[in-house]
Amino acid sequence: MLVFAKIKSVQQKLSSFKKGTTIGFVPTMGALHKGHLSLIEQARKENDIVVVSIFVNPTQFDKQEDLINYPKTIDQDLLLLKSVFCDIVFAPSSQEIYADNVKSQSFNFDGLEHQMEGKFRTGHFDGVGTIVKRLFEIVRPNKAYFGEKDFQQLQIIKKMVEKHHIPVKIIACDIYREDDGLAMSSRNARLTLEHRKAAPFIYKTLKKAKIKFGTENALNIVKWVENEFKNQPLLELEYFEIANEETLKTIETKSLNQKYRAFIAVFAGKIRLIDNISL
Repeated sequence: MLVFAKIKSVQQKLSSFKKGTTIGFVPTMGALHKGHLSLIEQARKENDIVVVSIFVNPTQFDKQEDLINYPKTIDQDLLLLKSVFCDIVFAPSSQEIYADNVKSQSFNFDGLEHQMEGKFRTGHFDGVGTIVKRLFEIVRPNKAYFGEKDFQQLQIIKKMVEKHHIPVKIIACDIYREDDGLAMSSRNARLTLEHRKAAPFIYKTLKKAKIKFGTENALNIVKWVENEFKNQPLLELEYFEIANEETLKTIETKSLNQKYRAFIAVFAGKIRLIDNISL
């Protein structure tokens, strides 16, 4: 496994592979867990070379406190990557990526950026678009792998690739869950013991909402979820929405031949957890 910190060095290595070598790419912010490893394993099956980036991107944090507190575990991350036979790790500094201009580009994602997370995290998706586009330009992968836990981000990256004509295929991977159903996240490690015990309630509620969606209307389900969380003193619901998978717009009534998904964001103490489920 080779580790690079410089753009020029990683590009030289990638351009040295013979023509036709396929590159699978998994962008991460480090603090790796089994969810990340499942993406890497899928990339390994489908490509000749697997590249993983580790970069805590400053432009996608709307709160400086979150950026400062984001776990940085590079030594442990590299050991995990070696264990799943990653070929190349790109772990640049902020200076290497942004030089002296740590600023997001402005993107138009056809309104996807104004839904859900976009309402609560100002500028977040401009930051995501900026770094993912830059990494695609550096690595030039054939396929890039993203988990469905960040489903809105996944749809936004697909939109960016389409609008900017970037020659990469975006592969969506299933949410990887703990045994008790909690969606795997680097943030889970920061939960207190009490909050960690309470957190599986999020997925349990999503599963019940999915069943209800078969017979009840969306507005009633939203009210039901809001009431469920009022009885959970350790969990504070930020939002629960049922939306069209393509447009991410909140729905009130169902239509035939449309795909829907339920999205949720919850605070467990100071830790913000998100999840979703296909309906």
